[in-house]
Amino acid sequence: MASNGEQNQTSEAGRHQEVGHKSLLQSDALYQYILETSVYPREHEAMKELRELTAKHPWNIMTTSADEGQFLNMLLKLINAKNTMEIGVYTGYSLLATALALPKDGKEKNHGSYDFIFVDADKDNYLNYHKRLIDLVKVGGVIGYDNTLWNGSVVAPADAPMRKYVRYYRDFVLELNKALAVDPRIEICMLPVGDGITLCRRIS
Repeated sequence: MASNGEQNQTSEAGRHQEVGHKSLLQSDALYQYILETSVYPREHEAMKELRELTAKHPWNIMTTSADEGQFLNMLLKLINAKNTMEIGVYTGYSLLATALALPKDGKEKNHGSYDFIFVDADKDNYLNYHKRLIDLVKVGGVIGYDNTLWNGSVVAPADAPMRKYVRYYRDFVLELNKALAVDPRIEICMLPVGDGITLCRRIS
């Protein structure tokens, strides 16, 4: 019979290799299947290079997952976004996904109304960002908030064991989620992509 230590080593060895283990899927093998079947074969060479460089960084857990990068890239094409903003870029993986999706006349600077805004920054300021961004995105435009399922901690008991940073930001994420759910100016869709992403489409 294997010891607890041997079982833990086996479990760790079986984990997927994606930076930060940012999938909410219960099966690492299923997540790896998604990456190898859908994401990696079509990943832009510049994004692959940046992802591999970021994987070597001590804070690589902060990066946007590859499947989320793919999702954002397609979303921007679907809504034909031209004027975009990103708040919180870390090493720039999600920003590069955005930039590669923009048409030649697209912009990423402070200019008029925005078609798409993506927020992946300090979670304790998410509500403050929302109060300002709702007026910057056009009616029909989309704001995306990253990490809205926050390592799954949003459904964990308050006394559950958590990493210090997860516990610190958990209440801020919960506060944002509650506020978005009742904001009459938007319609929302919360997706279990990466660490959770909530899309907010401005309707008024």
